[in-house]
Amino acid sequence: MKNAIICGTLLMFFSCKEELEINQSHSQRKLNTDRFIIHKGFPSKNVDNRDIEVWLPNGYDSALALPVLYMFDGQNIFHGKRSWDKNQYNHGWQVDETLDSIFDIESIPKIIVVGISHLGKKRYSEYTPAKPRSEIKSRKSKADIGLLEVYDKHGITSDKFLKFMVEELKPFIDKNYKTKSGRNSTFLAGSSMGGLISAYAICEYPNVFGGAACMSTHWPVMDGFFIEYLKSNLPNPLTHKIYFDYGTLGLDAEYEPYQLVVDSLMVLNGYEKNKNWITKKFEGDHHHEDYWRRRFHHPIKFFLKKLNNI
Repeated sequence: MKNAIICGTLLMFFSCKEELEINQSHSQRKLNTDRFIIHKGFPSKNVDNRDIEVWLPNGYDSALALPVLYMFDGQNIFHGKRSWDKNQYNHGWQVDETLDSIFDIESIPKIIVVGISHLGKKRYSEYTPAKPRSEIKSRKSKADIGLLEVYDKHGITSDKFLKFMVEELKPFIDKNYKTKSGRNSTFLAGSSMGGLISAYAICEYPNVFGGAACMSTHWPVMDGFFIEYLKSNLPNPLTHKIYFDYGTLGLDAEYEPYQLVVDSLMVLNGYEKNKNWITKKFEGDHHHEDYWRRRFHHPIKFFLKKLNNI
């Protein structure tokens, strides 16, 4: 793929705005209902403190234990009022409303949602997979050297970010909420760069996460080197589920060539379409929360429909 295209798409992510100042006290603040809890300035030894927003489904109080979905870009997934870019990404996913609707009509387990806020300009650093950097470094062309310079400009901290999730955040959630803590009941979801870090997380921690929803995954980052990483790092198809999707307009129009390569890798690694892996193409969809909101029910049903038997 052309490096010029990559640089252009990278600039879009470098220009994101700083997140609102975070309260460093680790306290709880309830939103409109008792079903939303914000842990302000959640502390970490691995990454900077950030807000963590937890949504509890109806019936949580009487539930024994529930699966958990960890979602990236937590500012956007519920109401959108805390969205990181007021000009473009000012529409929330309304995940809570979608899930309430699904639970009313589908015989699937209810689920807890944990929204992980990003930190503005550090979003790219935390969501860009770190492992492929070594592959880029081994290449000698001027184009690869230039790509590495762009790659290192902001510092890549995704490994520390995932360590925060696995060693600090998840144990806290499992201790303080009624969760099913096993791999088969622990899922990831994100869009764009959030889709990329979802794919990276399930590959790096296959014993922790059992499913990943990668929506409008921003494959062009690193000129597709992450796809090379996937060849030998995809988790076991017997124990994992992975969902991909993409639109055809705007930034999403760049994704199909990459996604087709990823789809071929899924087959080579033993995944069966519509069984433990799904890829959906949505004609006319843009790279925007409004479209991810409309598609969110697809991975949820895919992950949860057979959990009643686990």
